[in-house]
Amino acid sequence: MVGVLIMAAAAFGGWSLLLPVVPLQLARSGGSDALAGSVTAVFMAATVLTQLLVPRLLRTYGYRAVLVAGCLLLGPPSLVLLLSADAVAVLAVSAVRGVGFGMLTVAGSALVAELAPAQVLGRATGAQGIAIASSQMAGLPLGLAIAERWSTAPVFVLGALVPALAVVAIARLPRLFARPTGTSVRLSVVVVLVPVVALACVAAVFGGLTSLLPIAIADRAAVAGVVLAVASVSILVGRFGAGLIADRFGAGRMLVPALVSAAAGSVLFTLAVDDGATVVLLCAAVLFGLGFGAVQNESLVMAFRAAGPSRLGSASAVWNISFDAGTGIGALALGFVAAAAGYPWVFAVSALAVALIPALAAGGKVMGARVGR
Repeated sequence: MVGVLIMAAAAFGGWSLLLPVVPLQLARSGGSDALAGSVTAVFMAATVLTQLLVPRLLRTYGYRAVLVAGCLLLGPPSLVLLLSADAVAVLAVSAVRGVGFGMLTVAGSALVAELAPAQVLGRATGAQGIAIASSQMAGLPLGLAIAERWSTAPVFVLGALVPALAVVAIARLPRLFARPTGTSVRLSVVVVLVPVVALACVAAVFGGLTSLLPIAIADRAAVAGVVLAVASVSILVGRFGAGLIADRFGAGRMLVPALVSAAAGSVLFTLAVDDGATVVLLCAAVLFGLGFGAVQNESLVMAFRAAGPSRLGSASAVWNISFDAGTGIGALALGFVAAAAGYPWVFAVSALAVALIPALAAGGKVMGARVGR
């Protein structure tokens, strides 16, 4: 588990360094808000398409080979951005890196479920969330700070090196292959539908937040970095807290409170994004982050418990596809909203989207209690 957590921190650290910086560079080069949002959308589209194939790759090549390939595809290609800021080059690099990210997300989540005993699965996924959120907490503001203080070039170099260094941790992992699924085992779509929809909606807001907030308050770049860091810390707290509750009381019970928190955070972003007080932006980050983190862990534990030991790769793929498709679609769609109506409407639409699904998520409490037995 220690090797898994180190690998997750390094891989997601490299990813988070570039996440807000690449769209910002494209915007500074004359690209529109919609084009800036499309960087994350292309990245996530490649991620999702790759995630569909990862369960089979895990059965054929094993976890270590898939994780190594993912790290090498996620990191080193960012060096191309040192040579060109052209939109075509940026989108192509984003697509290649998305393939690597798709491998890492599915394989990393499934490996945690392979290694952790069932009775502590919620805490194990929460620990992975801590590793990921901690690296994001450092990477998101650090990338923006370096780009603001010097240039984007050092960010691209770090984004290449950090995931590549994760290969050292991967070499210490046990040699495991995903188990054959057989013909009689099926993943229950009904059980995972509610948390998957909830996750996709809140992830869409996260995609818009990370891609567009640094542009929306470009005159306060340092504030944007702090806000994203606070959101990352809050995601960490929300995810691990939800894991503790899931192990003790059953998965699914925190979905409604988590969605209410995320919606409230989006409302505060709506009020503060245009020259609003910094403290309001920070409160928005806390509320949204707590809700997003809890939704992440609730939905992941529910998916694993519904799938069983023979379908961990498939459950991880479903969860990660929901997360990453939501993030990519959100970045693209909310980029168009920003271009058409302005940044306050980005978060107004986000709050509405999240607020529409608590009733659906209420059914997830019943399903989650059943899955958690």
